[in-house]
Amino acid sequence: MSAHENDLHDALRNQFGLADGVVDAEVLAKSVVRCRERGIVLPTFEQVARPHAVPVGRMGDADPQGPDPRNLWRVHWYNDLAGNRVDVPEHVVLTRELTGIDSPILVLLGNRFPMITSHKLLAAFGCLAPRLVSGQFDPTRHRAIWPSTGNYARGGVAVSRLMACRGVAILPTGMSQERFDWLDRWCEDPAQDVIRTVGTESNVKEIYDECNRLAADPGNFIFNQFAEFGNHLVHYQATGPALEHAFEAWQAATGREDTRIALMTSATGSAGTIAAGEYLKERHGTKVLAAEALECPTLLENGFGEHNIQGIGDKHVPLIHNIMNHDLVAAISDRATDHLEVMFNEPEGLAHLAEKGVPEHILAALPAFGFSSICNVLAAISAAKVLGLGEDDVIVTVATDGSELYPSERAKVLQRDFGGEFTRLDAAEVWGEHLADVPTDHTLEMTQRDRNRIFNLGYYTWVEQQGTPFELFERRRGQEFWRELRSYPSLWDEMITEFNARVAAG
Repeated sequence: MSAHENDLHDALRNQFGLADGVVDAEVLAKSVVRCRERGIVLPTFEQVARPHAVPVGRMGDADPQGPDPRNLWRVHWYNDLAGNRVDVPEHVVLTRELTGIDSPILVLLGNRFPMITSHKLLAAFGCLAPRLVSGQFDPTRHRAIWPSTGNYARGGVAVSRLMACRGVAILPTGMSQERFDWLDRWCEDPAQDVIRTVGTESNVKEIYDECNRLAADPGNFIFNQFAEFGNHLVHYQATGPALEHAFEAWQAATGREDTRIALMTSATGSAGTIAAGEYLKERHGTKVLAAEALECPTLLENGFGEHNIQGIGDKHVPLIHNIMNHDLVAAISDRATDHLEVMFNEPEGLAHLAEKGVPEHILAALPAFGFSSICNVLAAISAAKVLGLGEDDVIVTVATDGSELYPSERAKVLQRDFGGEFTRLDAAEVWGEHLADVPTDHTLEMTQRDRNRIFNLGYYTWVEQQGTPFELFERRRGQEFWRELRSYPSLWDEMITEFNARVAAG
């Protein structure tokens, strides 16, 4: 390997979380001792993706909502709300009565993940576990820094507690109060371990700036979800198969064997979840759509702005976003997500939907949809119209989190837009504006030129601002780079298995 190739390898390993072996044996030995002392056993990526091979007794009597290391074995899609394991990932299939389109929309319910009621728990594990078993992260010395616009920071703090290390959350001050209330309960020292940056969803640059400041202290270890390839790989490895499994179970239950997974939609955020679409594209020819806020149309128009679709920070293109392999971009207004979140949780809103013929099981599932979850569904409806999808074309997506994280935001919207009370007339108007005819004006079926335009936008964040080697940035343009990434989870599983053996040997 040439000196130049060594430099690129080191950047992938150290800067972006792609260690293919032990980096520091001394640090690794400390981690083994720490996990032995605390009774910590790590699941492999394969077990996270397919947990049914793991005995249920592995969790013992651990409280699913508590900081018990045995809850690492609940970091997967196969939980119910009580933390029990289920045979098929819990989901709901939205139908024409709600969506106005013939294509069924299958939605995995992310609030089934324990502790944080969001699937970002998965991303945090996918980033921390490889760093731990490679000897890069020292739980006896490092603070784990988790930058995000909310759920990833909480997932990072939770996984840090489970792995006996100290987690620090960085998130904008404008995020929902419920996120901060949770962090106050879970952080070791909230005054020091919850860092509030300026702004809201669209202020990701300010989060990066804070990370760069903290990185000057060798006691801090930054887990930047926007550039940590473990985030991409854990969703490719686990979320993709979970969507596939739920679809196949629905096919079997309904006898709809003639259907196909035509489209996967995901609000980009850190671009971790959308990697599941690449798994589906390889196996089913599925098209992949990246959604964002219309008030900040970064992908659609290289635009900027402010919005309230919490969980999808923007004004940049994440390093782990494989936009060159995606097919559509859609921009959804936060006015729609704000109003529908109210409608899905207010009695008069649900009553109006019932009058429209929305089935009871769908009504019961709607409180499991937070802002970005609703964005994903609206993007699916719009794209179905653009692509001319029909009843045999199933669309799959993810409800990142549920309404339990947004009562404070709902109260603001109720006061601002509905005079403090949501009436049946309000419900009819919200239906007419946001569901009766979902627009297609801001949904783009991308050409190669569009993909290149969006890819190039990432240069300013990653090369000019964050110091990513230019050649590494460019390698991401081709699909061979992304295919080569697929080998890492199996390498990490070997390292995790060896790590667990060393923990047990003591």
